[in-house]
This record gives sequence, structure tokens and C-alpha cells, in this order.
Amino acid sequence: MNRKLIHWLGLLGPISLISYLAAVIFSSIAYPGYNWMAQAVSDLSAQNAPSRVLWQQLASIYNVAGIVSITLVCVYIENRINKYIKTGIYLFGLMQWISAIGYAIFLLTASGNAGTLQDMIYIYVVTTLVVLLSIISLVIIAYGAYKDKNYHRLALWAVLTLLLMFLGAIGTGVVPKDFFGIPERFSVFAVTGFNAILGIYLFNGFGEFSTINNY
Repeated sequence: MNRKLIHWLGLLGPISLISYLAAVIFSSIAYPGYNWMAQAVSDLSAQNAPSRVLWQQLASIYNVAGIVSITLVCVYIENRINKYIKTGIYLFGLMQWISAIGYAIFLLTASGNAGTLQDMIYIYVVTTLVVLLSIISLVIIAYGAYKDKNYHRLALWAVLTLLLMFLGAIGTGVVPKDFFGIPERFSVFAVTGFNAILGIYLFNGFGEFSTINNY
């Protein structure tokens, strides 16, 4: 594939974020009685949610654009960056694929409910894998980027994403139920946002003149 085309396709990362934001905002409007401060984003796409059809329409770009972007990032970085950043991005890409496939197969059968096997797999298996891979990949990326002076800014983005994820995880456990949705959004938007950042790095060629080493 033409390298210039690959760079341009990196913009699918930010497009994915915009699509996700649109899905969250407009689907909540199509869900009568939905309280964004109290309810999770996943409630909008649950099988019994009145906003499900609109969510699928708006989030379709998010799913495809995000996967294409991170996959091209994984292909492009081969032999261009140090092994730590590369390994971290590969794990982040694996997380994106698990998220896309896992959440598509194991849909929540009811908003906020974990009563069926499908719901339990969604919450305890897919989500656990996504969270663990997100954390591990971001730690590795931050470490590798910190060691390369050309990627210190990427290290900052990775650390910021981790902080938002931890704030979201801690917040959902300590805030009153009426405000559960606020910290929960820190986590979900942090990951989608970092995917957009990687897309922008791909658009910019990941710094064509950066030093490649294995440390």
C-alpha cells in the first residue's frame, strides 16, 4: 500500500473518536429517561435499549475506522520505533480487536443487567481483557516512549490516558450511583482518544527521522 495513503488513513483514528462521541450524545437523546450522569455508555447499545438502532448507525463508523486505523499503525511501525513502543502498540491493537469482536458477539441483553451468561461474558470476560490489555499496553508504550527523546510527547499521552482510566475505575467504585456515568466516561473516552492520538501519529509518519533502537 502506498505510504502516503497509509498516512492519510491515520485520520480514521480521530474520525473514529468523533463517531463515538456522536453515538454517545445522540443515542442518549433517543433513549427516553436516560441519565448520562448515572448510567453507563454500554446501556445505550444494550439489546433492549430504545437507542440501540441509532447507536448501531452512528457507531458503525467508530468501529470500522478505529480498527482500520490501529491495524495500519501496527503494520506501519515495524522497524520504525523501539521494541517497547512497538510491543505496547501491538497489545493495544489486540485490545481493540478483542473489544470490537467481543462486544459485538456478547451484547448486553438488558441495560445495567448482568443476569444472563451473555451479560456475564460481556462484563467479566471481554471487559476484563480489554481493561487489562489497555493498562499493560499503555504502561509499555509510556516506558518505551520515555526512553526515546523523539517520543516523549507520546509517553505523556499514554500516562494521561492511564490516569483517566484509573480515575474512571476508582470513581465508579466510590461515587454515589447517581453519578456512576461520569467517571465511567473517563475510561471509555480515554481509550478511544488514545486510538485517535495513534492515528494522528500515523498521519504524521511517526517521526520519519526518529532513532530506531532496541534498548
